Amino acid sequence: MEIWQKLIKLDSVDSTNEHTSNILKQKKLPEGSIFFSMSQTAGKGLGSNTWESEKGKNLLLSIVLYPSFLEVKDQFLLSKAVSLGISDYCNTKTDDIKIKWPNDIYYQNKKLAGILIENSIKGSKIEKSIVGIGLNLNQELFVSNAPNPISLKSITGIDFEIDKELLVLRDFIQDSYLKLKTDRVSLNKLYLEKMFRYNEFHLYKIENQTLELKITGVNEFGHLQAISLDGVTNEFDLKEIEFVL
Repeated sequence: MEIWQKLIKLDSVDSTNEHTSNILKQKKLPEGSIFFSMSQTAGKGLGSNTWESEKGKNLLLSIVLYPSFLEVKDQFLLSKAVSLGISDYCNTKTDDIKIKWPNDIYYQNKKLAGILIENSIKGSKIEKSIVGIGLNLNQELFVSNAPNPISLKSITGIDFEIDKELLVLRDFIQDSYLKLKTDRVSLNKLYLEKMFRYNEFHLYKIENQTLELKITGVNEFGHLQAISLDGVTNEFDLKEIEFVL
């Protein structure tokens, strides 16, 4: 597999995902093309969430992929692959890195990175994907109402070189994307091993109540699976369950 080579550096955009989407409306880009920006004025998170980032401090990027080998029903596998690539990268800097379902990278109980994947569908296949990533690299002061952000510099005390770290992160994600193509069994196993709170009882908010549940996995559609203290297995879609941190 060729190394993803096309890197487009931007000073500031509203969001790298939005910018990438607009470019793709005009022309097709090579797979693995990356738009990365020193600043975002309207960084996108899951749903209506936004992503705070101090200018010139963090990794803000979007990757263009064409995972036409994936059925629509298997699209969460792409999220697994990207999550694993980012967590493997972060694990080269520090320990205690986990993947918090569905799309966050955690250090202990704090959020280190977020992922927003926007897929375009053709028939029963995924025609193209824009993989947006925000990873807190050097920012130390967070002023938004986000409850628990942290950066690699806050953890390690190291001031990272953004351009260099982008290339390293790219390689980890590309390796994981290759595993998605060639070894899904291994990918699924690794994802479970990396899951935040996997196989442990913790508190979660479900509708208007707080329950103690143990995460046991993720089903083929990406729904979180958890078992209650009385042995009942439940499955949850996005927004149906909230982690109590």
